[in-house]
Amino acid sequence: MADNPTQFQDNLPPGVDLNRPSVARIYDYLLGGYHNFEIDRQAATKFAALFPDLFLTAQVNRAYLRRAAAFVSSQGIDQFIDLGSGIPTVGNVHEVVRQNNPAARVVYVDIEPVAIAHAQTILEGDPNLAAILADVRRPDEILNHPRTRELIDFSKPVGLFAVALLHYILDDAQAESVIDAFKDAIPPGSYLIIGVWTADDAPREVMEKYAEMSQTLSTSGAPRPREKVIRYFRGFEILPPGLVHSPQWRPDGPDDLFVDEPGRSVTWVGVARKP
Repeated sequence: MADNPTQFQDNLPPGVDLNRPSVARIYDYLLGGYHNFEIDRQAATKFAALFPDLFLTAQVNRAYLRRAAAFVSSQGIDQFIDLGSGIPTVGNVHEVVRQNNPAARVVYVDIEPVAIAHAQTILEGDPNLAAILADVRRPDEILNHPRTRELIDFSKPVGLFAVALLHYILDDAQAESVIDAFKDAIPPGSYLIIGVWTADDAPREVMEKYAEMSQTLSTSGAPRPREKVIRYFRGFEILPPGLVHSPQWRPDGPDDLFVDEPGRSVTWVGVARKP
């Protein structure tokens, strides 16, 4: 694993566009990582000027991912697919789930070359982990990828993560089609973990401007209202506490960030089980 910014920049894959900010690298910066560039930090600063909670919402989102991963692995799930995994940072899915099962297998998927290049460096030497450069809008390529087939046994329950992903598929129908394809591929007893950016509890003019600014990124995003997010779970049993804002999903305690103001997370989340 690269342990400083110089190593990170020296190990960049060819063809990476350093003239356009990247969602994955911005998210890494928001979480305090160093796998980002000045153009990403400048973009984050512009977004934060419009939406001051930006850094905090990234932390809240990551905390939800950690809690959800811990819960699902505690249910005996030992194989996972993390769609739109981003750049590996503290609290990765495999780090969390292996606290319950050290032999857990994880396939990370992202469209960002830097994210996958760095993931492959981190995961090198571990036969139970893989990172795939792929577009989730082509589910078959991911589901039939040799590394996916090597690590994931689709006859047994799977933990499927789509956290901070579906709002980057701009077309509503396509977003539903994509998640449905993955849902169909996993067997009964599997778990679906979702988190989607929303404007439901934020000033609409702010979120509209935020969405407009996101057009400058390598992948632009579109927030979704609750009634659209709930459709991603069709056919699955949403577990308590239901579809809620991320701080409300099984918080660790009363001092959790935004637990008293959950709408500030601007994210709907839920965990569901396939009957």
